[in-house]
Amino acid sequence: MARRGGRWAVRAGAALLGLGLTLAGCIGVPDAPRPAAQVPAGEASPAATASNVIGTGSVKVALIVPLSGQGAAVGTALRNAAELAYEDFQKPNLQILVKDDRGTPDGAREAAQAAFAEGTEMVLGPLFAGSVQAAGSTARAAGKPVIAFSTDAAVAARGVYLISFLPQSEVDRIVDEAIAGGRRSFAALIPETTYGNAVEAQFREAVARRNARLVGIERYPAGNPGAAVERLRRVIAGGGAQADALFVPDTAEGLLTVAPALTKVGFSPARVRPLGLALWNDPRVTAQPAFQGARFAAPDMAGFSNFAQRYQARFGAAPPRTASLGYDAVSLTVALVRQYGSQRFADATLTNPAGFSGLDGTFRFSSEGVSERTLAVYEIRDNAAILVSPAPKVLGPSGI
Repeated sequence: MARRGGRWAVRAGAALLGLGLTLAGCIGVPDAPRPAAQVPAGEASPAATASNVIGTGSVKVALIVPLSGQGAAVGTALRNAAELAYEDFQKPNLQILVKDDRGTPDGAREAAQAAFAEGTEMVLGPLFAGSVQAAGSTARAAGKPVIAFSTDAAVAARGVYLISFLPQSEVDRIVDEAIAGGRRSFAALIPETTYGNAVEAQFREAVARRNARLVGIERYPAGNPGAAVERLRRVIAGGGAQADALFVPDTAEGLLTVAPALTKVGFSPARVRPLGLALWNDPRVTAQPAFQGARFAAPDMAGFSNFAQRYQARFGAAPPRTASLGYDAVSLTVALVRQYGSQRFADATLTNPAGFSGLDGTFRFSSEGVSERTLAVYEIRDNAAILVSPAPKVLGPSGI
């Protein structure tokens, strides 16, 4: 299957010149993904002791991820995905210098300095927001770009591009879909977290931009939504100004506390449709009675499913959802090297408005560094997520 993936990527690369870039792309998740297994600081993960170079090509880029310390399991998966992408492209003219940032800003700064001293032209990574800021400062001083994996849009900047799944695109997609389906009055339950703050701002803007009604927003301490649900009872369970859609942007763990609180006040998902983001794609969430009929925006699952099967066969373990970003970052790099010569990593090339087609759909970078993605919409039916609106093949006019 790797060979077939490689042939596809070569054909895709040939289409770059006239139609925008095409390549072989948490989810609006909080910026610090919880790894499957944490590696204590100072202890190396298996990937940290593996070869620190992928490929032998003349164009050098650095992959800076945590291979020890906080986030080591996710960093290892990103490294593995990068290696898989390199193999799928049949050993392109690329050399990837893998650097361990130890999950810290200091480690990221040191890794970036070492990488540029070795001739790196671009940095892929880091994973965490603080590390992106540290590596980004070093990269700006060197006049080199960064394509990072953080989901904190605050660290995006000119020359520091986030390939990650940002919740802003998910919010816009689910609000658009709800309004297209006739929903006009929105309420929201939003956790009191940094993620919740960012999502609330985007949600308010999206509803206002589409001239829909916002009949109530309540915030709640993470994991403790009961009081907020009671305060919102009037608009979600009868009486007063009625909502016909309820937006709940929380993690799977948080949603498991929201669902029984909604049921307790008599919430009916058949009357008030629950709306969510990609974090809803979890069997624990789709099994909740309060969320049957809910809809959520997420990347199309088909691309990741195929990638996950190949990753499992290659590395003997299931990849975390974030791993596809490592694959797409390398795929993008290969495509740019093949088609754009000395301008391969120029800002104008990286911000091509036509965007790039990756494992998880089409995405593009703005000049300010944030990304915008095409997304699908899924409905929860009979405890499963069912595709009801496929992701568009192309991006419309930029809303960023």
